[in-house]
Amino acid sequence: MVGLPARGKTFVARKIHRCLRWLGHDARLFNAGDYRREMLGAQHSHEFFSPDNAEGKRARLAVAQAALDDMFAFLHGPGEVAIYDATNTTRARRALIVERCARERVTPLFVEIICNDEAVIEATIRETKVRSADYAQMDPEAAVADFRARIAHYASAYEALGPADGSYIKYIDVGAQLALQRTDSELAHVLVRLLMSLRGARKRLWLTRHGESVYNGLGLIGGDPELSPKGLGFAKRLARFMAEHREAGGELVVWTSTLQRTVQTAGQLQMSTVAWRELDEIDAGVCDGMSYPQIEHELPDEFVARKRDKYRYRYPRGESYQDVIQRLLPVVLAFEQEPRPLLVVGHQAVLRAFYAYLTAQPPQKCPHLSIPLHTVIELTPTLYDMEERRHLLD
Repeated sequence: MVGLPARGKTFVARKIHRCLRWLGHDARLFNAGDYRREMLGAQHSHEFFSPDNAEGKRARLAVAQAALDDMFAFLHGPGEVAIYDATNTTRARRALIVERCARERVTPLFVEIICNDEAVIEATIRETKVRSADYAQMDPEAAVADFRARIAHYASAYEALGPADGSYIKYIDVGAQLALQRTDSELAHVLVRLLMSLRGARKRLWLTRHGESVYNGLGLIGGDPELSPKGLGFAKRLARFMAEHREAGGELVVWTSTLQRTVQTAGQLQMSTVAWRELDEIDAGVCDGMSYPQIEHELPDEFVARKRDKYRYRYPRGESYQDVIQRLLPVVLAFEQEPRPLLVVGHQAVLRAFYAYLTAQPPQKCPHLSIPLHTVIELTPTLYDMEERRHLLD
């Protein structure tokens, strides 16, 4: 990462980390600020960050080296992608990283965060920086003044990315513009798609499975059944719940799958909906329309294989959870771009995969996440995470 403080580097770094892990990459985030606080303690005044402070400069270089040592140890072990979250605002510091990458046979890609909106910068300072351990128990206005002085120190030495910096992506003014150089790797393509979608909008989100279907009542999987009477009752309760809980007079976006049990459930809302084929339930292949006891009896090898590894198990002529995550990427990118509150009416496996992304769960946990029928999961975003409430409407 590259950029001045309070421009959103950590926000974007965490989004990149979350997305890559969710897609199955062994990725890890290394935050230089965390290393500094662990090695040197917190509550350094802005003078510590001055480019004219020789002692501070040596200490910050030692912190950077420690983070890089751990990063390359990870990459030479189990790791696939390491995200180095630091300012890296000078050519000298980036040259150190590039030289070390060449020695370690690692390919670097810089992501520079540029923000010229003073309102965004001010909000970031007040919401995150003055609440950090660096300013614990300090008067908020004094903390803001000190952090602005810290920014000024970095700005005085700031050298933006240029042609000599190799592969890079510039994320400008919260995604209003992207500038690219030598982004021809598969990983870079994924990051470009993600960054094109990131708008920094924080909106409330509700997830719910469709109401009980005829197949649910019979213990069968897959298919395209209608709702049962109990499921229709839930759909009516969901409509009342959303009328009470959505923002007064605010617009609500509703997404469903193309299968009739989600369309019927959302139909009681009497609102326009968008049906996504990517939100259709996991394809059970030859097991579609069967019960699990039936699969155990008629296809015992498949039953055992699924039980052994539910995440990677693929139904014959069907899908695995791993496959579902890959096809959900367009939905995730659309979610990141959508500024309005959102209700998603979906299916158990697909909502497990989407919920894993939203809550930064390892993808291997997808098959075991609890997404029960007739329950609305309300997710309210904080800066880096989600606050969750569950509402049982049974």
